[in-house]
Amino acid sequence: MRIDRLQVIDFRNYVEAELELAPGPNLLVGANGQGKTNLVEAIGYLGTFASHRVSSDLPLIRRTAERAVVRAMCTNEDRGLLIELEITAGKANRARLNRAPVKRNRDLIGIVRSVLFAPEDLALVKGDPGDRRRFLDDLLILRYPRYAATKADFERVLKQRNALLKTAGMARRAGRDGDLRTLDVWDAHLVEHGAELVHGRLQLIGDLRPHFEAAYAGVSGAADTVGMHYRTSLADEPRQEIRDVPELDALREMMTARLAEVRSHEIDRALPLVGPQRDELVLELDEFPAKGYASHGQSWSIALALRLASYELLRAEGAEPILMLDDVFAELDAKRRAHLADLAQRAEQTIITAAVRDDVPPALLARTFEIREGTVELC
Repeated sequence: MRIDRLQVIDFRNYVEAELELAPGPNLLVGANGQGKTNLVEAIGYLGTFASHRVSSDLPLIRRTAERAVVRAMCTNEDRGLLIELEITAGKANRARLNRAPVKRNRDLIGIVRSVLFAPEDLALVKGDPGDRRRFLDDLLILRYPRYAATKADFERVLKQRNALLKTAGMARRAGRDGDLRTLDVWDAHLVEHGAELVHGRLQLIGDLRPHFEAAYAGVSGAADTVGMHYRTSLADEPRQEIRDVPELDALREMMTARLAEVRSHEIDRALPLVGPQRDELVLELDEFPAKGYASHGQSWSIALALRLASYELLRAEGAEPILMLDDVFAELDAKRRAHLADLAQRAEQTIITAAVRDDVPPALLARTFEIREGTVELC
């Protein structure tokens, strides 16, 4: 997979910009705040219909503009594809494939596959559980786009159920018995979509683990060992780890039983206590939790290994993803730089951003663009 031409209109700080990208490494160089990461964000949005930086589409649209456009001519296994996205805040986005309107936007998810490594990825190790859940779900959707609908359905049901819990909680505090029949209905929906999402996450972790372990060994060159496990609120014991992948029906039974067990507590607290929104990807270093145990350098290696493992997993299963390295060489020592540069040279297409050209290893020859105040110039 590669992008041959990228065009953005009214996207972030760009009025309009167009890049003719090459196979292999491409370098976007410019001072901070000029728009390098915005172009990386646009490429990522093509594959997932979501930004890695913000949760809503409004910030993606240039101020004073009504909509933004991202357009890309791609090559996927020698087949040319033109993908066009029109982003309008507060409205459904519109998409076209080879100039024909697409009935369901989610049908385009996963066509453009990319893996991004950025300085913010340190939060995958040191940040909150939500950062690691998002990592899993983003990769799961990129791998199997059908999970985009699963996650959207789950979040819709969770929102409705949360509102009912608050209503039931207020009734209980007022000494009244709330009508819980509707809550039973939403519990069933929550189990249906929640168990499916957990099942997908567990399968993903099992497939990602060997790539993660191999990537960490290559990046760190140390004798440390890493691991990843899934800690879930669905199990009999709160926060119990699941290391194997149960059948989907078994997960549904587990979640149904836990919801019945904690219902009274959920109503008292007006807070959902069971579901994938409460689960966590546990990262380990030498069998200790990486968060709080790993050094700064080890944390960088773990974060980098997660992204490299994602790249290798997607690569092994189909079209090679675009590798995007957003201002990371300045953050890495010589050993990690060399390892990443070697991969960047071998990838079908790599997009690299850097504030200073000298931050990029000299051996990494790249087609270079200068980014300045929302303009792009080929050097």
